[in-house]
Amino acid sequence: VQLQASGGGLVQTGGSLRLSCAASGVSLDYYTITWFRQAPGKEREGVSCIRRSDGRTYYAGSVRGRFTISRDNARYTVSLHMTNLGPEDTAVYYCAAGVVRPIQSSWASTGAYDYWGQGTQVTVSS
Repeated sequence: VQLQASGGGLVQTGGSLRLSCAASGVSLDYYTITWFRQAPGKEREGVSCIRRSDGRTYYAGSVRGRFTISRDNARYTVSLHMTNLGPEDTAVYYCAAGVVRPIQSSWASTGAYDYWGQGTQVTVSS
C-alpha cells in the first residue's frame, strides 16, 4: 500500500487546512489510518486516528476540538480537517495505515502501522 499525503501549505494563525491521505487504487476502509506529525527537533507524535471496522476516532489533546478526521464516501481517502491553526501546529504531517484496531492507549504508537506516506509540510505563521 503506497500512501500519498497532500494538502499542506502555509497558513496564518487562525487559518484552516485540509489534509488528504490516499492510496492509489486501494480502498482505505480496511485500514486504521492515523495522522502523525513531526516538528523540527521533536519526536513524531500522533495527531488523530480513525479506526478500521467501526470508525472510532482518537485525537491528541492538543488538537481535540480543532481537528477532525474522516473517511470520504468512496473510502479511497482519509481527510484531516484542521482549523484554528497556530504556530505550534507547524510540522511535517504523515499518514500511516495499519490493520490494527487500536485503543486509546495505543493508537499513537508509530510501531502499530505498516505503511507510511511521504509527509506534507504544514507551516503556520504567527
